[in-house]
Amino acid sequence: MESAFDENAAAEFVARYCDIPEELALRVYTSRLIGGDPNLVLHGGGNTSVKLKGRNILGEDREILYVKGSGIDLETMGPDGFVALDLAFLRKLRDINHLSDQEMETQLQIHKILVSPLTPSVEALLHAFLPHTCVDHTHADSILILTNLKQGAQRIREALGSRIAVVPYTMSGLPLAKEVAAQYEKNPDTEGIVILSHGIFTFGDDARQSYERMIDYVNRAEAFIQKRAEENPLQISRTDVTPVGDIDVSAARFSQVVRGVCAHKDPSGNLRRFYVETRRSPNLVDLSLSGQAQAFCNSGVLTPDHVIRTKNKMVYIDSIPESDERLTEVLTRETDAFKETYDRYFLEQVKAKGVNPRKLDAYPRVFLVAGFGLAALGFTRQAARVAADIAEHTLCAKRRAKGIGEYVPISESHVFDMEYWSLQQRKLAGLPHPLLQGQVAVVTGGGGAIGFGIADRLLAAGAAVVISDIDTPRLQKVHSILRQRYPQGEVEIIAFDVRAYASVEKAFNDISRRLGGIDIVIPNAGIAHVARIEDLDPDKLDEVIAVNLKGTFNTIKASIPVFKRQGTGGNIVVISSKNVFDPGAAFGAYSASKAGAHQISKIAAQELAELGVRVNMVNPDAVFGDEEISSKLWDLVGPDRMKSRGLDYEGLKEYYRNRNLLKVSVLAEHVGNAVVFFASEQTPTTGAALPVDGGIPAAFPR
Repeated sequence: MESAFDENAAAEFVARYCDIPEELALRVYTSRLIGGDPNLVLHGGGNTSVKLKGRNILGEDREILYVKGSGIDLETMGPDGFVALDLAFLRKLRDINHLSDQEMETQLQIHKILVSPLTPSVEALLHAFLPHTCVDHTHADSILILTNLKQGAQRIREALGSRIAVVPYTMSGLPLAKEVAAQYEKNPDTEGIVILSHGIFTFGDDARQSYERMIDYVNRAEAFIQKRAEENPLQISRTDVTPVGDIDVSAARFSQVVRGVCAHKDPSGNLRRFYVETRRSPNLVDLSLSGQAQAFCNSGVLTPDHVIRTKNKMVYIDSIPESDERLTEVLTRETDAFKETYDRYFLEQVKAKGVNPRKLDAYPRVFLVAGFGLAALGFTRQAARVAADIAEHTLCAKRRAKGIGEYVPISESHVFDMEYWSLQQRKLAGLPHPLLQGQVAVVTGGGGAIGFGIADRLLAAGAAVVISDIDTPRLQKVHSILRQRYPQGEVEIIAFDVRAYASVEKAFNDISRRLGGIDIVIPNAGIAHVARIEDLDPDKLDEVIAVNLKGTFNTIKASIPVFKRQGTGGNIVVISSKNVFDPGAAFGAYSASKAGAHQISKIAAQELAELGVRVNMVNPDAVFGDEEISSKLWDLVGPDRMKSRGLDYEGLKEYYRNRNLLKVSVLAEHVGNAVVFFASEQTPTTGAALPVDGGIPAAFPR
């Protein structure tokens, strides 16, 4: 690892943020350098600070501590990621012997210099008590490897030298801040302090010095580890384990089953589903086959900071059975064992500490699978990614630690303190769960107006959405618009042809490997052909049937194995048509194929009810789309309709608006709202057809 500090880049930051002090702009720059290296921090970990002088509104001099806000990601932070605090006051808190979490938070909030919605880092007092202009804190892998070894303090001193102090693990807040300050004062030549099982702090007179000291000491630790690890490489002791059949199919099956096994109801009775993130790097596969794999899973987190993301332990699975029934049995058994262990840990710690916190769910977050790699779970896709990243770094760090000495797990007491610390839990707190959070929706025909409207409404309801269409340019345009509308949403593209069952089946496996499984299926792909029966080319009829009828059949059929493996029910919402009940002349191919799809959907509603899968239909009419995304159907039939009625495009839209009882324009988002209604299971309904047409009497379901 080399210093990434670049004079030109630093100057660019100073110029970009010319309205703030230069020292703060440079602090932003070096914070991003730290955050951009996953070997130093992951996903909001670590913190940085800078001390500056300024004046208040009365012109009085004051000292200001700018410290990173809790949960802010160093990699992308800007000046507003820092919280400005009254440094002179914070330093007075060192004279206090005890400060409750609530009181510490109160003091930090009421002594902000500038208005900010952020909560200051829990390490704010530590930054304040040190005299240096800049302080950096990371959870560098190489540092944690050494601190978690038997005789870790001795190893740190051997690796890092005499200008590093070592402090035993201490809870963040006032106790740790006072201990670190005292250690520094014992030896003012100290350039950094390592907290066992926690991480490293470095400091300096400016941002560059503090940052480059961090790089220097992490490099020293890395060199120390590398030299000894080469002398004792990890031995691979299992060669008999490989996933059954196609590894991609095995990954999909595993994700679907583990997702179903771990789905559970929260205290409010709502079903909580997980997303799954899989990792299959060669290093992880080798590690999963080692004789130490089980021990690696049982030996806990590298630092208690990680426990809220991954739980303290992982589940080891020694093979992926070929049958779905056997795989479900194995994962259920191992998950139940994990939950029992977690429940016991919780009760023991509650009794020992005399506390009564609200118990978190006991489900595992990480599975290490022999011959495959790892699978991480999260209530959001980001949470699953974070858990996977941390787990991968943790496992690789333990593997390297094995070549140096005995790895010593962090005590469960320390882990519990951090897992149930209110200030740490706040990092996971947020707004109420969206209606469809945790669910994966697949929309075919995603490049058209209706597909776009459905995807939009599903994203707004919190689902992760996969859109598909054989018209790649239109699909990419829809994807781009949705990404702009929902920058925090999860929307992906996957290409498959609904006319070919094998293509749909493969796509559903790919989706499951990416996200964990599928909960909501919207067969929407459709094409039209205008011709009277006497002029209808049989080949054209076959083309329309292949997409509208067989495409719907293939999509429903391919979803059934997924729903079975998950065992959590699901929803299929077929985009039918007003023409099912009220067909028009010269539209026989479209109307007949849609009627067939409607009928097969009603059969599916009967057959899939035993799985808890609901199948409903939405019957729209005259959805023209808009300037952003037009309707492919109306692009085809519109010119003929305009010609026959002597209307222009806007006149045609007005004609159809006035045709319905409510005299309203039917929009794509209205269809999307109907899909969300069915998918959210607000009523016990299956086999139903819901008109979204403004009211066409001839099309009333009967």
